[in-house]
Amino acid sequence: MTAAEISRIAGVTRATVSNWRRRHDDFPAPSGGTESSPLYDLATVQEWLKGRGHSSSASPAEELRTALRLRGAGAGATVRLFPLVAAASRLTPEELTELATAPDDQLATRAEKAAAGLPAAVLGAEPVGYGPDDAGAVRALLGCVREAGAQAALDVLAERELDEGAASGVYQTPEGLASLMARLLPAGAARVLDPACGSGTLLVAAARCGARELFGQDTLPVQAQRTAIRLLIAAPDAEAAIRVGDSLRDDAFADVTVDAVLSNPPFGDRDWGHDELAYDPRWAYGLPPRFESELAWVQHALAHLEAGGHAVMLLPPALAFRSSGRRIRQELIRSGALRAVVSLPARAAYPLHVGLQIWVLQRPEPGSADRASVLFVDGEGEQRDTATGTLGTALGTSTAGSGTRGGSRPGRSTGSSSAAPSSAAFDWAGLTDRVLTQWSAFLADAETYTGEAGVARAVPVVDLLDDVTDITPARHVRATAADIDPAALVVRVTELRERLGDAVASLGTASTLGDWQPSGESAREWRTATVSDLARGGALTVQRAAAPGSRGAKAEAVDRPVLTARDIAEDDPPSGGAGDVLADAPQTVAAGDVLVRALAGGEGATMSRVADDRDAGALLGPNVHLLRPDPARLDPWFLAGFLGAEDNIASASTGSTQVHVTPGRLRVPLLPLEEQRRYGEAFHRVHELRRAVRRTADLAAESAAVLTAGLTAGALQPPDSGRNDVST
Repeated sequence: MTAAEISRIAGVTRATVSNWRRRHDDFPAPSGGTESSPLYDLATVQEWLKGRGHSSSASPAEELRTALRLRGAGAGATVRLFPLVAAASRLTPEELTELATAPDDQLATRAEKAAAGLPAAVLGAEPVGYGPDDAGAVRALLGCVREAGAQAALDVLAERELDEGAASGVYQTPEGLASLMARLLPAGAARVLDPACGSGTLLVAAARCGARELFGQDTLPVQAQRTAIRLLIAAPDAEAAIRVGDSLRDDAFADVTVDAVLSNPPFGDRDWGHDELAYDPRWAYGLPPRFESELAWVQHALAHLEAGGHAVMLLPPALAFRSSGRRIRQELIRSGALRAVVSLPARAAYPLHVGLQIWVLQRPEPGSADRASVLFVDGEGEQRDTATGTLGTALGTSTAGSGTRGGSRPGRSTGSSSAAPSSAAFDWAGLTDRVLTQWSAFLADAETYTGEAGVARAVPVVDLLDDVTDITPARHVRATAADIDPAALVVRVTELRERLGDAVASLGTASTLGDWQPSGESAREWRTATVSDLARGGALTVQRAAAPGSRGAKAEAVDRPVLTARDIAEDDPPSGGAGDVLADAPQTVAAGDVLVRALAGGEGATMSRVADDRDAGALLGPNVHLLRPDPARLDPWFLAGFLGAEDNIASASTGSTQVHVTPGRLRVPLLPLEEQRRYGEAFHRVHELRRAVRRTADLAAESAAVLTAGLTAGALQPPDSGRNDVST
């Protein structure tokens, strides 16, 4: 390992490591590398740090990443460790600890024996073998399984293998989305196929809903193996058949029909086999256009269904209106194969910059009655209406959850789950409830289903079969002027005007921050300590954030709200529920705790804050670090202000797509308590200013949207010249 990696796992700076090398004769000697870039043995360094009382600041997953990097590219350890994850998941924490402390040769032999005991037919892999050179990676894996869970270890191994294989565009399906898609299937769907299974998120969701025969295929061997191992862990009683290959060109289950298909297929694939598959019998609804590979996946799914079976697929929004796919859309509607289309808010899943759609399809049964309508559910209405001022906002009928913050990158999605948008930053429970409520009512009696203004509507088939056949939900679900009560709208406008006036007054007060003075002719230089140093000295304690999918079952129910990373980013009170907290001894937030987001990112988003009375008693959600300072030694707002500084966060972060903050590496100036309190008061005022700005901006945007909607719908008329009131 490099000196930089030593600094990371010890929670200190590179300069500190350099000082250790110069000042301590017993510091481990380099075991490789060059004089300018020496390399050190991981086990020797860890033993030295342990002897000096330095506990590792790296998470178990990060320690596993380090151990895998030390193996080097192409060492083969990553794939060979996959079966060991499933074997380790069956051991108790005590058994994992005992195995990890075995000598190198015994560890390799015992690990090989444990992995060999798994069903080879399910894994679809060659028998594995381990040697003494694998001991470091095996120990790190066992530690990751013990501390963070088997799924976290599996994700790290797959991440490493995908990086080495230069795979691109492999994105993850959020578990909340996978659960929603699985619950759209009818009860009793026992045989489920995912022809682009990725890491198996959708198949796991199907198993949780009762599926007992699971079929999956993926073009990437690492993803197929990942799915097989994951199903062994999550659904050990299910029968799983996972294969490697291109489902369109080389269907591993050509003779298999199932009760249901769940899939998040690749998007925008121009090399899907258009010419060679031109006469394929699967194209019952028309030959998919060369640039409409998604319509090939739709028909592939329908071809694998038993009569009456359902398919639920995540698809790009352009598929709903592109002219090249119009004829196939018409055939899907005319035959009754398309049952529902649900739009999702942008940032709900990769690619984050577009709002994806869920298509629910059903293979027609011979002799069944013609379908009279298609259900449309607009799950992105609130996000769009707030921005454009449509009637949905004026009515207050749009109910979609808001999107997550973060970047995006184009590419294909293969249904994996670990690096997906955080469930703590998206109201999947609320969105799922809204969608399932409408879907259940539609299924119960499509003829009498009335829908909900601005949210859902059943559209007659005859109205969809026009020259465009645009099946975008927003086009069919938007509220109309007839849904607005002008008198009620005026009441709402008046209320918003009063609230906006109060917010502007509060903003004026918050902006009065006093007279600021320069600290001197040049900026002040700080003498600092890391959070790890302060924790070792007893000035504070650190509760590490849990990541989604970490060890421990989800709490079935909680009687308190859960504070999430999104609540910190947007300075909101705790908003999470049972799905955002782990059942294993969840941490309770107290007033005065300092809260730091574990994932950096989001322009203008708050990185840290001090818990107040509205947060007190809430449970700590995932991706939030909690620091509890000793008030006799550290001022909370002083601590929060410096910890959330942009430069500080940047120096303590790792990663590119997801930037993880290591709290132990954050630095804090060493100042007397009285001086800390002065800085703390200033940081608190700045925080109140930021809060006032956000509240005022939100109310101004909402007021403008409501007024615009009311005027354009004919529900409001402009006020007389010189008047400030609004009348009907």
